[in-house]
Amino acid sequence: MQIGFNVPTSGPLIEPDSVTRIVTEGEALGFDYVTVSDHIMVPRNLESKYPYTGTGEFPAGTQAAWLEQLATTAYIAALTKRLRFVMSVMVVPYRPAVLTAKLLSTIDFLSKGRLTLGIGVGWCREEFEAIGAAPFDDRGHVTDEWMDACKELWTADLPKFSGKYVKFDDVVFTPKPVQNPIPIWVGGESAPALRRTVKYAHGWYPVGTNPQFPMNTVGRFKAGLARFRGFAEKAGRNPAEITIALRVLSGPGTKPRGAIEGEAEMFTGTDADWVADIKALAGLGVSAVDVRLFGYGANQSLDGTIDNMRRFRDGVLAKL
Repeated sequence: MQIGFNVPTSGPLIEPDSVTRIVTEGEALGFDYVTVSDHIMVPRNLESKYPYTGTGEFPAGTQAAWLEQLATTAYIAALTKRLRFVMSVMVVPYRPAVLTAKLLSTIDFLSKGRLTLGIGVGWCREEFEAIGAAPFDDRGHVTDEWMDACKELWTADLPKFSGKYVKFDDVVFTPKPVQNPIPIWVGGESAPALRRTVKYAHGWYPVGTNPQFPMNTVGRFKAGLARFRGFAEKAGRNPAEITIALRVLSGPGTKPRGAIEGEAEMFTGTDADWVADIKALAGLGVSAVDVRLFGYGANQSLDGTIDNMRRFRDGVLAKL
């Protein structure tokens, strides 16, 4: 089981010294990977609903400062030697396809092959419009086309592509990524996300707290896996070939152990509860879980975050 943690890209811990301390501490403590979130510019007035809270409220709020995801990942790459980094997730339509391919290829090349590319189509219409991204209502097609163009640039000696939004021919695109291929994890729990996963991804990367597709008990997670495997088999893909990674939006001790329909709610309660949850997921074939060990709000601090990371190492990592 691979265990990851989330680096702050918003809030009071985005100063260089804080990011450096959190990332280097995570590598020293033995975490396998760090996740990096993606927002560029969130409008002050937000009607779009965040998909992973019951109320639709965006936890970071609309007033927060944000670090850019790919630049932050490049910074992390220079700070570390072993730690992998996972885009969690990159909103594919936010950036031009060819530029995105070059940035990701460069990060993978300079980090000696430590990039995992988590991707999503995005949920915030207002942000798409504010940054002049590709059309929100065509974001599924845009995502597929962007990724097809990236894969062509990363693998072909003489890359060429002709799509609805992206066209190139007679170009040189080097250096290629070190990894062939860069692992792609698709975030999301909807039917389009599952179809995208089984079409070309190496991993499925859901969040368990989506109210529309809840996977926050062992029973619900089993049902979600069965649904995913059905999509894979229908597409002629062996589901055993696809990595299952779970993104958890909290850490131990943030919520008392709860129950849903008579079954324990995963990733609530004590360290021992979390160890039991991770072991149960491993038994179901999950190979990666990442957690958030910092919080939003005025009580967030660097010392508190480092303490959370160390306690997680001693109370959870050491017992897996």
